[in-house]
Amino acid sequence: MRILLDECVPLQVRHALPDHNVATAQEMGWSGLGNGELLEAAEHAGFALFIVADKNLRYQQNLSARRIALLELWTNHRPTLEKHFPAIRAAVARIKPGEYSVLEQP
Repeated sequence: MRILLDECVPLQVRHALPDHNVATAQEMGWSGLGNGELLEAAEHAGFALFIVADKNLRYQQNLSARRIALLELWTNHRPTLEKHFPAIRAAVARIKPGEYSVLEQP
């Protein structure tokens, strides 16, 4: 699966997903894009999943017509996330196209 990490998600999260093609917004040259523009660019580039730690995204954007799935993490604290890589992997495995899923602290 092609996965995009938002700017606020530590790039080390890619190590939780070794079987996927993971890129960051910065690597794609999309630093500074607003959420709507970033979602549009990600879908256009063929990303299937966008991982964020922004708890307001679902309230700021109309996500009903989106094909890209979104996974909201409970934190962007790298050491905490590293302890929960199995939970992140499991959430990615469960997510469906167009779904918005919130991963609460395991």
